[in-house]
Amino acid sequence: MSFELIKPGVNINFIGRRHLAFAVSGLIILLCLGSIGFKGLTMGIDFAGGLLIQARFTEPTDPERIRQALSQANLPTPSIQSFGEAGDNEFLINLQGDEELESNVATEESLSQKVADSLTGFFGADQVEIRRVEMVGPKVGQDLRQKAMSALYYSILMILIYISGRFEHKWGTAAAFVGALLGVLYLGSLIGINLMWLTLVAVAVTVILCYVLKFEYALGAILALLHDVIITVGIFSLLDKEITLSFVAAILTIVGYSLNDTIIIYDRIREHVQKASKKGDYAETINRSINETLSRTVLTSGSTLIVVLALYFLGGPVNQDFALALLIGIGFGTLSSIFISAPVLLFWSKGAPAAPVLTGGKV
Repeated sequence: MSFELIKPGVNINFIGRRHLAFAVSGLIILLCLGSIGFKGLTMGIDFAGGLLIQARFTEPTDPERIRQALSQANLPTPSIQSFGEAGDNEFLINLQGDEELESNVATEESLSQKVADSLTGFFGADQVEIRRVEMVGPKVGQDLRQKAMSALYYSILMILIYISGRFEHKWGTAAAFVGALLGVLYLGSLIGINLMWLTLVAVAVTVILCYVLKFEYALGAILALLHDVIITVGIFSLLDKEITLSFVAAILTIVGYSLNDTIIIYDRIREHVQKASKKGDYAETINRSINETLSRTVLTSGSTLIVVLALYFLGGPVNQDFALALLIGIGFGTLSSIFISAPVLLFWSKGAPAAPVLTGGKV
């Protein structure tokens, strides 16, 4: 007798609970945006620029003593974090980029030696081991921040074209729409508008115009992606985790994973709409499609989460933040595919009931 995690014919009233899901997601997003706005993001060396040194001490110490050892080195106030397990006595010393570091980009060896001399002079030469040194100029960090934002936005635009073309046969309209947005971005960059703020405004304009132009499927997918990205970034802000290039890679991975889950549900909705001999309850059609793909969604997400959990606990401290971002994004991405991207299609549905009448195994 075969084992089935979710038996065929399950009929959970997801659409009937969409307003509750919207409210909960909205509260979480507000919390995350509040943390990003008031607490800010902890930028890693990739984006902030500066000097990063990983040091290992033979005896237990703390960030305050390390800061005291560096106080005579005439360098910017360092940000110091423990690294690895509690008994490893390893710390990441991050000197954020400023004018002094920018003028010394070519002298990484002398700067790192200056830090090493301060540490060995305070703790003793046999008490400190410098294990890693990285340096990024502040201007390079700023350029990387802008490119990361642009990469995320361009992926959203490509998704818009693909979803609109595949599910609504609006390839030409979507391509013209995206071309106009890219043109505005290019003109804005030419006149010197900050690219990060310009991209944020462009994202908001894209969402609004998708609604106005009735890119129904594309809007659902984009809102789900923004939901996942904002929550992942917000939780990193709440936890004081660093935003690095590996985090950006995790975000783009989340975007692809969440989109795949959304497309599976959209495909089933389209199949039911095309096969329907008469116009039925659109809300119930969407709900039935979610339930029919639920087993695949849960099994795919569950198996992926098992792998990411193994990476988080066994992959070492270098991979933990990357794995944590994936855990958050995949978890919320699975929920957003069910409770956001599909229910958004009802925005244009005339006369759809708030809670569809479901029969047969209603949960």
